[in-house]
Formats: sequence, structure tokens, C-alpha cells
Amino acid sequence: MKFPFYLLAFFVTSVCAAQQLTYKPMNPFFGGEVFNYQMMLSSANAQNSFKDPASTKPKNTSSLNQFSERLNSQLLNQISRQLFSDSFGSELKEGTFTLGSLSVEIYDSQQGMVINILNTENGEQTQIIMPTN
Repeated sequence: MKFPFYLLAFFVTSVCAAQQLTYKPMNPFFGGEVFNYQMMLSSANAQNSFKDPASTKPKNTSSLNQFSERLNSQLLNQISRQLFSDSFGSELKEGTFTLGSLSVEIYDSQQGMVINILNTENGEQTQIIMPTN
């Protein structure tokens, strides 16, 4: 007697089951579970090879070092103010001036007094516009 293969196909297919597959993102920012946040953050921090340059500096400086830095800053500010007042007087004069590696150009425009500062060593440039009254 021959075994009917259609019965075998019927039994095999009746045992198989299917379900609907759905995608659910893990990241809570894209609709995933909120409870996955801490796990994903710790995983990202563990894989992060970049270091903050500010964190490599010593945080606890002594009071003496802080005082010394503040004193140096105040002395440099006073010297620069004195040099500025000796060079320009009480008002800014138009023209181009060279102070070390800085080239300073001062001119009057419709917007007010314009000061262009160029660092000739690295090419950094700053523009300051002081409106006239």
C-alpha cells in the first residue's frame, strides 16, 4: 500500500504556525522603551574613546596659585590699558597700527567706529563695531 503524500503535507502544514513580525526600536528617542535609556547610555559611554580636554587639567589648584594667576591677569590688564591710553589717548584715532603680531585697523563707517584686529601669526581675525550716538 502506498502512503498518500497529501496526508503527509497536510500534517506538516497543520503543525506550522506563523506570527506577525513587528519592529520595535530600542532607542527611546525613536519610539523604544523608556527603560532602555540607561542601558544605552552606559553602553555608549563605555565605547566612547574621546576624552574631554578640560577634564585633564588639574581641578584643585591651590589658593596661592589662584592668587598668582589673578594678580598676573590684573597686572597685564593695567599694562595694556596704559599702553592703549598712551597710544590712542582718550579717543580712538583712525589708522592702522601694529602691536606685536596683531594688526589693528580703525576706521569710521555708517554703522559706527569699526576695529578690525588681525593676528598675523595664525590668521585669526576679529571685528568690533562700536555704534556712534
